[in-house]
Amino acid sequence: MDAAQQEATARARELQRNWYGEPLGALFRKLIDDLGLNQARLAAALGLSAPMLSQLMSGQRAKIGNPAVVQRVQLLQELAAQVADGSVSAAEATERMDEIKKSQGGSVLINTTHTTNSSGAPTVKRVVREIQSLLRSVAAAGDIIDAADTLAPTHPELAEFLRVYGAGRTSDAVAHYQAHQS
Repeated sequence: MDAAQQEATARARELQRNWYGEPLGALFRKLIDDLGLNQARLAAALGLSAPMLSQLMSGQRAKIGNPAVVQRVQLLQELAAQVADGSVSAAEATERMDEIKKSQGGSVLINTTHTTNSSGAPTVKRVVREIQSLLRSVAAAGDIIDAADTLAPTHPELAEFLRVYGAGRTSDAVAHYQAHQS
């Protein structure tokens, strides 16, 4: 790999860190390990071709262009956390991966059994991640910050919203969401 390719890869990974919280190579490797998948099965569950998954993992490509795929990534991350904490068995995880694979995305909230808490309401973290995903699917973090800076003098609350959900950490967005619930 020459210097220009290395620079492009580093830039792509930094963009991924801004958009998705970490480089996609690391994120996808965690999913592979936590869910007991190989790259081909992960690609199939996400609705990506194996070469596209490889390009995203290696930093040859920076952005997941399809919001439904971004949503599936988030659903798989939640599933991996449930497997890790023991609330979902390996067999249930396999069934849910099939459901995730079939999900078309496109809505901000999907109200299914694995995205809700015991009362049937979407979890706060789920709602926050959906908002983050939606914002990050339409603009890069730097662009969202620029928009927030433009709005700040006249609409500080909207600017804060954009900064927290569009470019901030999920934990900060959860705290913001909880603080603004009536």
